[in-house]
Amino acid sequence: MTTVGQALVAGLAARGVEVVFGIPGVHTIELYRGLSGSRIRHVTARHEQGAGFMADGYARVSGKPGVAFVITGPGLTNTLTAMAQARADSVPMLVVGSVNPVADQGRNLGLLHELPDQAALVRALCPTRRITDPAALGSALDWAFATLASGRPGPVYLEVPTDVLPMPCPPQPAPAALPPPPAPDAALVAQAVARLAAAKRLVIIAGGGARRGGAALQRLAERLDAPVIPTVNARGVMHAHPLVVPGSISLMATRSLLTGADLVLALGTEIAPTDYDMYHHGAVPELGAMIRVDVSETQLASTPAALAIAADAGLTVEALLSGLGPAPAAPPGAGSVRAAAARAEGRLELAVLNPQMPLQLQMLEILRDAIPGALIVGDSTQPVYAGNLYYDHDRPGGWFNAATGYGALGFAPGAAVGAALAAPGTPVICLIGDGGLQFSPGELRTAVDEGLAITFLVWNNGGFREIAEAMQAAGAEVIGCTPSPLRLEPFAAACDLPFTTIAADPAALAVELAARPAGPNLMEIRAP
Repeated sequence: MTTVGQALVAGLAARGVEVVFGIPGVHTIELYRGLSGSRIRHVTARHEQGAGFMADGYARVSGKPGVAFVITGPGLTNTLTAMAQARADSVPMLVVGSVNPVADQGRNLGLLHELPDQAALVRALCPTRRITDPAALGSALDWAFATLASGRPGPVYLEVPTDVLPMPCPPQPAPAALPPPPAPDAALVAQAVARLAAAKRLVIIAGGGARRGGAALQRLAERLDAPVIPTVNARGVMHAHPLVVPGSISLMATRSLLTGADLVLALGTEIAPTDYDMYHHGAVPELGAMIRVDVSETQLASTPAALAIAADAGLTVEALLSGLGPAPAAPPGAGSVRAAAARAEGRLELAVLNPQMPLQLQMLEILRDAIPGALIVGDSTQPVYAGNLYYDHDRPGGWFNAATGYGALGFAPGAAVGAALAAPGTPVICLIGDGGLQFSPGELRTAVDEGLAITFLVWNNGGFREIAEAMQAAGAEVIGCTPSPLRLEPFAAACDLPFTTIAADPAALAVELAARPAGPNLMEIRAP
């Protein structure tokens, strides 16, 4: 007999799932029975929130949905923060959870892990479905994967009652084909081509939806001689190109580049304040005549545009290139001059915002150059904030963090584990503060268990200095910002991790990075 739990795991494998993250419990035994003999690899987190962050990091790097198994009640509620982060950053994540027996739903019987209405709790956050009929398992999985592949990505939740998981399950149909990414409307492309061809001071904004199409984006930018501003989730696109401006739209230098444009082409970007107005200069800057491309009709409606195209950003860029046709090769023009000015002004602006930011940016650039092609997975910590404002990574999609969007502390260790599993052999740097590390220290043991080559780089400023500085700037007394930090050397030893400590000095960082061990390790940077 094949149970529903076993068939569910087989259905995931049939849909290309290779890794699941989770913590087993008495309510999910049938799922784990299904993992026995499956080709799916299970990775044990130390906290369900960490399992969700692992699924998030895996999805961002692999481009496939990250999958997490969680138990009824606290297992699910612990994962909600990770699901909310995935929703904010448009990351496809499938969470499979158990729930109490069908007949006991909503009766408040005091059952183990009981919630009044577990599905309703999640439904406010993301698409949700409960499986109560074994025969409906295949259609539920088809629905989940179609939802993950359609429109704006994000989390999807499937739950199965504990009395349904062990039920006999009939043979399931083959997985349904996934919907293709939406292609742009030809008439709208023609309109866009005409506007682009007529523009004299064009600027392109590349969001997370465009980060996997860097080669085509570069051809388009060069064809139009247009500066390109990658958002945080698109950093690394067109690395070091004369047209790229790796400065946040929160910087006045980058805003000036935009407001001086006669046309803006926005590709796959949410246009959200956490990326575009970090310092609350006054909401998102006025973009004037904008062509906006996004897979989500709802997202397109959030910010007015002169021309809105509901389509995949990569397909739209290819269609625009086809419509524009070839252009004779030419040396860098006025677009490169405008981009260079914005880059120079943006770097100078960092020192005005915070005198420590130039040092933090320099250390990020040392990190990038010492470990080419690395994945840098960040938490909410000072160097990450500096990098989000201005930093050019050398790998598309290789710079991501939780310091935008939902802003969950403790994101980086789990996400780094997921990233390392998605890209075997690729060096991974987990950049986290000493405060954030205390949110999820256990996930470092997962990296040890899995033998993952992650360098956990801890920026130790002895507490929550970013918050303390914000309190001081607001004229408030600094309270609660100096929790005692971990003593990192004995902590590293407890995790069986090689340990190094250095001052915040770029030269020292370069030396230690060159000497770091091949496997998981922990390095402390003592902030000035």
